[in-house]
Amino acid sequence: MANSYPRRPADEAHRLQALRPYQLITSIPNPLFDDLIRLTAMLFNVPIAIVALVEESTVQFRLNVGLPAGTAREPRDESLCSVAILQGDTTVFENLETAPCELAEPGFVQRMNLQFYAGSPLRTASGFPVGVLCVIDRLPRYFGTEEQALLERLSDIVIRLLDLRIQLENTDLYDQIEASVNRLDTLAELAELAELAELAKWEESSETDTAVAYRTSTQEEIGRVVDALHEQLTERLH
Repeated sequence: MANSYPRRPADEAHRLQALRPYQLITSIPNPLFDDLIRLTAMLFNVPIAIVALVEESTVQFRLNVGLPAGTAREPRDESLCSVAILQGDTTVFENLETAPCELAEPGFVQRMNLQFYAGSPLRTASGFPVGVLCVIDRLPRYFGTEEQALLERLSDIVIRLLDLRIQLENTDLYDQIEASVNRLDTLAELAELAELAELAKWEESSETDTAVAYRTSTQEEIGRVVDALHEQLTERLH
């Protein structure tokens, strides 16, 4: 049974201590956070994307797109995010119906009719996994190494944004970021990227040279914007 397996990191006490500042963030939503979580869902062509904090007994959904209104948390023992923080890299369940997770109770997955999950840990500068950026679908799907790498890069951006939010608790987060590296118009970049992600969905089933070239170009643009965001946040946090 699932409850015969350990679902807590060996250094859980220190992990919970590292989690505390993120729990104390009074509010997260602002244009950059909102656009980033929506963009994450679009980039992976999934209906649900979540930024979750794994607390002592529950998993709190601090940001999400695609969940029913009022869905703010789930029991930790039922959460795939509680499993994802145990891993060193991205946790992937491509078909939860045929290959369910054995380290978590199935309640939430069954209630929400979830069949695909991929989650990358949100790690603090000290290496503690305090939460997860995850993408979820109600249909099974393949999740390749390039997609896993992109999700990991995005999760690193999320934790850096949260760190910056802690530093700037009494200021306007977006204004601070907007004024940083080379006057980068972050929201415009994300909006452009969202358009590319939306258009790319129509090319997924085509293997023509044009379609392959278009997907490659889109992935390169995605990488450029993600790298720019990462560079911005690195400079702001040092």
